[in-house]
Amino acid sequence: MTCTGQGLCAELLPELIDLDEWGSPILKDRAVPDQLRTHARRAVAVCPRLALHSGRGRP
Repeated sequence: MTCTGQGLCAELLPELIDLDEWGSPILKDRAVPDQLRTHARRAVAVCPRLALHSGRGRP
């Protein structure tokens, strides 16, 4: 696992991301509502270990 449990993603996108007891992200829903897309892109961009991705270009 790439995630180091820093929690930045959950701070930026608490509507869609919870943290488990080790600080790893748990997605509440894989679909990102239009009004949260900017926040989701920001959460992906600030991940220090590049553990998140937007799914673009994936099958």
